Amino acid sequence: MAAEQIRVGIIGGGFMGRVHTQAARSAGAQIVGIASSSAESAQKAAEAYDVAKAYASAEELIADPSIQLVHICTPNASHAELSLKAIAAGKHVICEKPLSVSVAEAQQLVDAAAAKNLVASVPFVYRFHPMVREARDRVATGKIGRVISIRGSYLQDWLMSPDDTNWRVDATAGGASRAFGDIGSHLVDLTEFVTGDRLVAVNAVSNIAYPERAGKAVTTEDEVVLLFKSANGIIGTLMVSQVAPGRKNRLQLDIAGTVESIEFNQEQPESLWLGRQSESVILPRDENQNSAAANRYSTVPSGHPMGYVDAFAAFVRDTYSAVRGQSVDGLPRFEDGLRSAKVIDAVLKSAASGQWVNL
Repeated sequence: MAAEQIRVGIIGGGFMGRVHTQAARSAGAQIVGIASSSAESAQKAAEAYDVAKAYASAEELIADPSIQLVHICTPNASHAELSLKAIAAGKHVICEKPLSVSVAEAQQLVDAAAAKNLVASVPFVYRFHPMVREARDRVATGKIGRVISIRGSYLQDWLMSPDDTNWRVDATAGGASRAFGDIGSHLVDLTEFVTGDRLVAVNAVSNIAYPERAGKAVTTEDEVVLLFKSANGIIGTLMVSQVAPGRKNRLQLDIAGTVESIEFNQEQPESLWLGRQSESVILPRDENQNSAAANRYSTVPSGHPMGYVDAFAAFVRDTYSAVRGQSVDGLPRFEDGLRSAKVIDAVLKSAASGQWVNL
């Protein structure tokens, strides 16, 4: 099966549908067809993305026996229903994050995939930047010493105006948490993945910058500030905003150890900043200077820039490798989506109560 071309179907004709389609092609899959919110929108997406077949519905795509794996790239509230249908049909699944809009649904998805022994993954794709793997390796091997504290942020500006809106703003489509559920989930996953540690208590404050957007009341947050404690005694702060002018997709993680600090910035993914008391240096992506863990994901030589598209393709390749029966380190599975749902739930509870919430 190692040489078999994975046959996939894409559900969702928007931005993420395009990203998944490109990543699937890069990973060598055969894209059988695409479905969207209607037969008409599926046909438009098929033409736009050069996909051979448009299905009249998601259910029709899932029922196609030729499809082995389904990519689910639809609004958040539909993730659980479509994933369960795909799993029931015996399909492997890649489901966009957040995995679901509730912890109970996320647990149901984990249990369903396990019962059928299916590969089910979630695109926490920032794990797949080579320099993220380098940072993780430096923490795991003790090069930075003992981790003391963490500062992280994920800042965007695409909703900075009260006239800016999107389906994610509507809690019925996007879930009770918007900014934290959408991008804070990435920040927490990256923090826990790089450190190998877990948040055990959180204290959150949230903010709605505009109580009304495009004439409709807003109930989901624009910003969250989070204090946390980890299982290993690390303290830290995380900041998430979708109303930070000039910040397009600035995911930054700064880890302070007893020997050195590490800073990763997703908008400049080709290097790490290493801070030391005597000197600070920039470590580039370079196979002669990086770990084997980082070099595994460096698909082009140093000096040839890699970025988000490459990280997404690496995630999809690793998922397909798992479908083929290979063991893959660091693949984010539905269990990681469940973990994210639990953190989001704790953040919402803390922001509502003003109290620390244990995980």
